[in-house]
Amino acid sequence: MSLDRSRRPEEGAAGGPGPGERWGAADEVRPSGAPLTDLDPDSAPALSLGGATHYPGPPGARPLDDDAYALLVANRAEAIAPILDAAGPGAQAGPGGPGAPAGPGFRPALGPGLIVALDVDGTILDRDGRVSDRLHAALSRLTATGAQIVVSTGRSVFASLPVAHHIGVRHGWMVCANGALTLRLDPGLERGHEVIDSVTFDPAHVISTLRQAIPEGIFAVEVPDEGFLVTRLFPDGELIEDQRVVSHEEIISRPVNRVVLRAPAMGLEEFSALVRSTGSSTVEEYSIGWTSWLDVAPEGVSKATALAGLAARLGTDASQVVAVGDGTNDIEMLRWAGLGVAMGSAPESVKASADIITESVWHDGCAAVLDALVDLLSTRSLRAAEREEL
Repeated sequence: MSLDRSRRPEEGAAGGPGPGERWGAADEVRPSGAPLTDLDPDSAPALSLGGATHYPGPPGARPLDDDAYALLVANRAEAIAPILDAAGPGAQAGPGGPGAPAGPGFRPALGPGLIVALDVDGTILDRDGRVSDRLHAALSRLTATGAQIVVSTGRSVFASLPVAHHIGVRHGWMVCANGALTLRLDPGLERGHEVIDSVTFDPAHVISTLRQAIPEGIFAVEVPDEGFLVTRLFPDGELIEDQRVVSHEEIISRPVNRVVLRAPAMGLEEFSALVRSTGSSTVEEYSIGWTSWLDVAPEGVSKATALAGLAARLGTDASQVVAVGDGTNDIEMLRWAGLGVAMGSAPESVKASADIITESVWHDGCAAVLDALVDLLSTRSLRAAEREEL
């Protein structure tokens, strides 16, 4: 069970960062939740991508100026360089998790073999549901090298597609529902995508168990391309997807990719304690952010397992994967990837699972890592070519 009980703001560090350290204040990043008002993300990105607009952002938060951002990129390059230098031959690692074997090292090369797996909320998107200009530029630069950007999120398919399209990912791959769904994106397909891997489980036992512990809770199950079946409507603004109210009998009547439990009137401490009291050990559980919300996924399923399957399908492995995230549902992915990067706003358990820590979403931490990576790999490729000519 993995429960992120809170995401509290941390005090900012004074002075400049050292290699692998955060630039400044670690902001509190809350999950998205604004209603989806426009399916065209280019026309209203703040709303259509899902941002917690009722939380405008940390007090005084503003982007770094150009000089500070350049220094941040250089700092991230200093953190990544030793990891590249230390990489050596190694066996393919299994998906990360407690007690998982060490990874195969990080031996990336610019091109289609390089997979960059990015979490959405708090990594790509800020709390206003926006993608910064710097991140847009860094993603475009990375895409131009041939690397494959894979949106890797706990969101549903419906809530993830506008984000992928907004950052220019219309061909390629996407991991949703914390690894239970893997999609191939292609505008030529009828819906612009197809599910290539879907892991489901029978929700009856877990819903029955949780219902006994929290009878006032709202239960939901995700139905790809349809939205959510729910036992009651969620509070306004909390689900981007469509909701259809059904009976308890109907909600447990079919295999599902995930179960969501929400207890709007319950404090997070009480909610977490009640969930723990159920003693459920047959599923992986994730708490999303700052409210009494629980995601339940199939046993053994995570973003890491989905990415491992995708990498094998594409003829590559963890040594060619960069993963960036900020939530407890990113831990396995960060451990498994050749380079795992935690955002500065992440809980300590997430930071401890990463190879390096970057700045928060408000200070373009993800963009800085991507720019640093392209700088490093381009320079090393050029030097290698020069050596061959001598």
